Amino acid sequence: MKTVPLALMLLALTSVANAQHAGHGSARAQPYAGLDGRAVPSLSTEELDGLWNGRGLAMALPAELNGYPGPLHVLELADRLQLTPDQTHQTEALVTAMRKETIDIGQAVIAAESQLDRTFKERRATPETIEAETKAVGAARAALRAAHLRYHLVMAKMLNEHQIAEYRSARGYRTP
Repeated sequence: MKTVPLALMLLALTSVANAQHAGHGSARAQPYAGLDGRAVPSLSTEELDGLWNGRGLAMALPAELNGYPGPLHVLELADRLQLTPDQTHQTEALVTAMRKETIDIGQAVIAAESQLDRTFKERRATPETIEAETKAVGAARAALRAAHLRYHLVMAKMLNEHQIAEYRSARGYRTP
């Protein structure tokens, strides 16, 4: 992993400070104003809600856009896909399992992001704490994304080719 040389960081900070001092940017609204009041500053309200409730948050797009349907969306399209009663039952069970797993992992993401924020808020940030805590955030996010992707794999195996093609059409995707 490359680190930014201290001289480069100081130069960048000096440039920002000079621009603000000269009046550039001080009259404009700052893009992060108000974010410090959020429950977890690094997470939007939508993302926090999605993590808390096991929503996909577009984490499975590589699967979704390449012919691996999402279980929740399959249930929403059950009639159009002409799911059999067995497929419907299995998909419902898949959605339940997916939600349980992803809610648990989503809470780990929230906890890791909260810890990173606390480290800075309490002025305990060091290169070592940043390294460890960003790795924890990354690992939790990776686990969450992998979980969502795995459920798309399982779902695709439960459907036939016609159902997958119909799913893609219903979702507005181009044919592969």
